[in-house]
Amino acid sequence: MLINDAVTIVEVGARDGLQNEATALATADKVELIHRAVAAGARRIETVSFVHPRLVPQMADAEAVMQELESSPDGVSYIGLVLNERGLDRALDTAVDEAGFVVAATDGFSMANQNRPGEDVMAEIEALVPRAREAGLATSLTISVAFGCPFDGEVDPDAVAELARRGAAAGVGEISLGDTIGVAVPAQVKSVLGRVQDVVGDTPLRVHFHDTRNTAIANAQAALDAGVRTLDASVGGAGGCPFAPNATGNVATEDLVYLLDRSGYVSGLDGEALAALGDWLGERLGRTLPSALARAGRFPAR
Repeated sequence: MLINDAVTIVEVGARDGLQNEATALATADKVELIHRAVAAGARRIETVSFVHPRLVPQMADAEAVMQELESSPDGVSYIGLVLNERGLDRALDTAVDEAGFVVAATDGFSMANQNRPGEDVMAEIEALVPRAREAGLATSLTISVAFGCPFDGEVDPDAVAELARRGAAAGVGEISLGDTIGVAVPAQVKSVLGRVQDVVGDTPLRVHFHDTRNTAIANAQAALDAGVRTLDASVGGAGGCPFAPNATGNVATEDLVYLLDRSGYVSGLDGEALAALGDWLGERLGRTLPSALARAGRFPAR
């Protein structure tokens, strides 16, 4: 294979992978999950979410997780999800390296997720980004339900592009488009990415796909074809959103690594180590995770 492009996978298993699970993972297990992901080659990792514990109890130990992790190893970046000013205050008291801001592309999802209209959320993010950057944090903006909403249905690509434009203008270092409920298809991915690329200038793009309707790998390939080189994934395919009915897991990290490896991209991740980690995580969650690589194995087999 001759592509040889470097692709970054943001490992979201310790945050998005756990936030909708019936079983709350112990703090020590979360820390081990993160350490083992680093050992498998992960260099950007969503470690915690600074959300109100009443809303997402699985993330209630954010500060404890970060205290156990301490500072990130050289070359590794820990990302904390930030939904509001209180979340940023909490993040700044920990050793996270990046603040990941989130705004929904629809008011229906914004009200369900953050109990505020999307315009209010975006205006607050525009005010908070400079503060995060002044404190030395890298910043990103995820636009959730960018391809479809469980409450409002189809999403206007121009609305997604406008949020992305505002995020870039506010100075975020990266814009991520989230297929929160797993409804996107490759043609839509290319179309929405094209709209966003037209308005964000040099701000790098990232994508976040759920495999609810078995399209995540195809959507990842579409994003790669459109020039995106940073993709989210969750070890084992764990995940889901507590505010999105019937939303299942993220694309499995090991499955995405298999696609990248066989296509000639360079990720720096060990798919077999990640598949083993997915098995480990499934045991602790009390269920078999949906990773295809864990089930079928590597090809060619070693």
